[in-house]
Amino acid sequence: MNETIQLLFHHRSIRGFSTENISQEKIDLLIQSAQHAPTNNFLQQYSIIDVTDEMKKKTLAKIGNQTYIAESNRLFVITADLHRNAEIAQEKGKSTEVLGSFDYCLRSFSDAFISAQNMVIAAESMGLGTVYLGSILNDAQAVIDLLHLPKYTFPVVGIAIGYPDQSPELKPRLPQIEIYHENEYHSSERMVHDLENYDQTVSQYYDLRNKNRRIDTFTDQIAKAMEKHPEKRMSMLNVLKSQGFMQY
Repeated sequence: MNETIQLLFHHRSIRGFSTENISQEKIDLLIQSAQHAPTNNFLQQYSIIDVTDEMKKKTLAKIGNQTYIAESNRLFVITADLHRNAEIAQEKGKSTEVLGSFDYCLRSFSDAFISAQNMVIAAESMGLGTVYLGSILNDAQAVIDLLHLPKYTFPVVGIAIGYPDQSPELKPRLPQIEIYHENEYHSSERMVHDLENYDQTVSQYYDLRNKNRRIDTFTDQIAKAMEKHPEKRMSMLNVLKSQGFMQY
């Protein structure tokens, strides 16, 4: 196993950060690593917002309901960005109607996520801790307003980065047989039964970890997730459309 694969296998979300600052040299490397990610048709339809304003960090922490967002040394919001290419097309006298399609929405979101993962891997290779922040979408419109995001942009995910002040245990992943399919998708009519051993492993993980100990299983988490219907997340499609995405 080479060093790159070892790094991937040891990924952990870090939610506790020290007060040590990240050098500008490392920040530049993180951005450059994101820029070297694959991009759909070389359209490069994403942007990275480096949130350094402490009040804005606190606002995002309130939106995400996670105090460690404000405590991270650096906070990035990765956005899907069709705005830049819309400006280019308009200056060249071309219609931008196609940018309202689901196709272009998917392309820009893919670009954003792939660049984000490059940034995370680069950060962890430098000894930094990272955590993805899907919680910024608890109120997507508030994030759009806070960061002054123009039409044809949308906040996809946040990333908090800093020097780790904790060493959490590795979360056990699903058995490979459950996520790996050859040639075609294979469904199970007894999924909960098939995952009994994995449920026990997850339950043991939660019981033994140092912080936030609880009794829980993977299948119970999935069942509980089906009962959650936060109003602003459930209406996110309306916010997407108001930003120019998903018109058809």
